[in-house]
Amino acid sequence: MGILKASAIALVAFGCTASLSFADTVKTVKSHGLSLAGPLKYGPDFKHLDYVNPDAPKGGTLRLSAIGGFDNLNPYISRGNSARGLGLTFLTLMAQPGDDPSTEYGLVAKTVEVAEDLSFAIFNMHPEARFHDGTPITSEDLIFSLQKVKEKGTPLFRYYYANVAEAVALSPSRIKFNFSGPPNRELPQIVGQLLPILSKKHFENRTFEETTLEPILGSGPYKVKEFEANRYIVYERVKDYWGKDLPINKGRYNFDEIRYDFYRDTAVLLEAFKAGEYDYRAENSAKNWATGYNFPALKDGMVIKEEIPTKNPAGQQGFAYNLRKEKFQDAALREALNYAFDFEWLNKNIFYNQYKRTNSFYYNSVMAASGEPGPEELKILEPFKDQLPPRVFGPAFTNPVTDGSGRNRKSLRQAKKILKDAGWNVKDGKLINPKSGKPLEIEFLMYDQNSLRIVGPFIKSLEKLGVTATTRVVDTAQYTERIRNYDFDMITSTFWQSISPGNEQREFWGSAAGKRPGSRNVMGIDNPVVDALIENLIAAPDYESLKPAARALDRVLSWNFYVIPQFTAAYDRIAYWNKFGKTDINPSEGPDITAWWIDPEKAKALEENMKKIRKAKN
Repeated sequence: MGILKASAIALVAFGCTASLSFADTVKTVKSHGLSLAGPLKYGPDFKHLDYVNPDAPKGGTLRLSAIGGFDNLNPYISRGNSARGLGLTFLTLMAQPGDDPSTEYGLVAKTVEVAEDLSFAIFNMHPEARFHDGTPITSEDLIFSLQKVKEKGTPLFRYYYANVAEAVALSPSRIKFNFSGPPNRELPQIVGQLLPILSKKHFENRTFEETTLEPILGSGPYKVKEFEANRYIVYERVKDYWGKDLPINKGRYNFDEIRYDFYRDTAVLLEAFKAGEYDYRAENSAKNWATGYNFPALKDGMVIKEEIPTKNPAGQQGFAYNLRKEKFQDAALREALNYAFDFEWLNKNIFYNQYKRTNSFYYNSVMAASGEPGPEELKILEPFKDQLPPRVFGPAFTNPVTDGSGRNRKSLRQAKKILKDAGWNVKDGKLINPKSGKPLEIEFLMYDQNSLRIVGPFIKSLEKLGVTATTRVVDTAQYTERIRNYDFDMITSTFWQSISPGNEQREFWGSAAGKRPGSRNVMGIDNPVVDALIENLIAAPDYESLKPAARALDRVLSWNFYVIPQFTAAYDRIAYWNKFGKTDINPSEGPDITAWWIDPEKAKALEENMKKIRKAKN
């Protein structure tokens, strides 16, 4: 994630002020924001974000949708399935805008002071910051929040805050976070942007780690109004929201209500949108985008369909192996199966040529490895040379490429050669594991029937190698539980990356994470070299040092074939009913619908047209 400047000198250069504190022993840098990959876009006196309309009218309802259901209103624990949109009800000390991805600006915190040696950070909070019941947000609430999410929250928090040693109240509105371990430039921003602010008072007679259908007291721009578990949830705008005029918020959160309806099936979800049951849709199916929107409302201008180019790092999406299972321990097998995935045919025949294949865990980012490793990368990698595949020290990983004809004989011949050289053989049409003597069987676990279009052709190719492959489609609740407990062979998993990878890499690839239920290390990577490279990346003293650290890690992850890479789109695909106002500026991080508003004239015209359609049907 985008984090802190590498040095106090850099921060001072961007308009911050330096001061001495704690008996003049440690110099700190005070600022209204933090950044890692360049200067702050917005100065200390900025009034609002560039892509918002500061005078946007308030009112109306935004209707959204989600797949699955929910039985929990606490999004910060591993148990249960939490409802979509709950983040709208909580705040953090700082927030990232949609058009400045490596930065964050004050939210509950007015300013932040960072020690020059990165040993601590102090946040100075707005004294007027309030929870929804009117009680002030204090340092004690922050101390309580840190304790609870570290000890009882999802595993992600444990890894993010592993080096946050303690939180100390300097005053009711001034809190200090002390950091342990080597200097870590990310920690101030991790504390600022990711620590949810919980009310200590609210939990005096409640258990944090238990699922709940009682709304948790928050402090955000919205609060829960009503809901029916697994069916819908409605959030209402807090009319007296204390932070509505902060520069980071001005012109945002304009809807009086935001409603999520939950659906069980993705096909039904699209039809519900076309019927006007909800307002906004981010499309993730190439087929739907190409063929599913041919309906009258789009032709008549009642629905708008947009493709917005994305500049975001794409990370890696792929078929993830469960390495905890003995049958996937052989890297040669994992490499060979990649040759059976004919992306070029899929892109031509299934995806309407909308996708690009990902070759890196940091795809579409300066962090992605390319070409031969440079001197800085070699310096990082060479101490582990005896523990790494030799190809790590050569050209960066690239996927095999077919001609798209569907007859990928060349790739399958290469797969068979790799398997034969590794001792695998085919007996009675079955690929036999040389260690166990058992035929290789793979079950692809999924929750979306649409995924069968992708997995089906892959399975046919795998069968030509002697692999017995099947699919199992389950509901979202069962899928979540099975992933949480690593009860699968292969799944499709996405590892989103930011412009500045850091502490979250422990959760993605770290050995300790893979041994704990519910972590993002779904593959179960247990590699001491990967662990060492993660720590090296986290300890990078500045952004320029981070690049070779990430590229070195990328090479090791890629050449160990932990996933079969899939694909990504070069743009965001959105469709919405023509009732909204928004500026012409698209944030680099993708659409920010919190900056949209209901346009009264468009909404009136749309409603009149809908009435005519309903009348004609009757």
